[in-house]
Amino acid sequence: MNRDDTAAARRRRLRFEGWIAGIGTSGGTRVVLGHWQRSPFGAFSDVMVERADGERLLLAPTRETADFIGATYVFDAVHVLPVRVDVSARTWTVTAGSLRLCFVTGRRGPLGLLLRAVPGVLARRPAWSALTDLPARLLQPGVRTRGSAGAGRREWYGARDLRPVRLLSASFEGVDLGVTAPVEPPVRFGFGSVPRKPALTRVTTTVDLAPA
Repeated sequence: MNRDDTAAARRRRLRFEGWIAGIGTSGGTRVVLGHWQRSPFGAFSDVMVERADGERLLLAPTRETADFIGATYVFDAVHVLPVRVDVSARTWTVTAGSLRLCFVTGRRGPLGLLLRAVPGVLARRPAWSALTDLPARLLQPGVRTRGSAGAGRREWYGARDLRPVRLLSASFEGVDLGVTAPVEPPVRFGFGSVPRKPALTRVTTTVDLAPA
């Protein structure tokens, strides 16, 4: 690969840095929050919702982010609406249309402490995510750190922290979703799910766009 080819490959790779919360509820709805502090679209948050009957919804703040996420993952419906996330200590409050979500994180376990020691420069490298894919699948069934996405894209996830979600208050379309529960069955937005136990993960996500 010559210098021009290398530069083109880098331009095709988009990087997102922030947090992903994966939460199950006793009502059967599963919620995946993406809270991105740095991304090609600036800072933003989005929510993926899978109902108990399997319907998959995307709640995204702009048409641009909705189009990108909708092309990368699989949804039955996409809604463009304001998504607001407020963080105060360990309490996260999320408002997205009729979705109201408030959860509290607990103390890090051994895996969280181990991930927190991963340098950011290492977590950003797809080769590192490829190396950690098998251990991730063994430690967290359903979790993948690399795989194929929609529109011919590929993705890599580099985790840098992990906290359990302990307390939850949630409602959607006026219906109480119940208390926190395992993410079961696994969500089906992409090639992998979030951890079965509700958790908040700090992550660097790299998306490799398909060649034009």
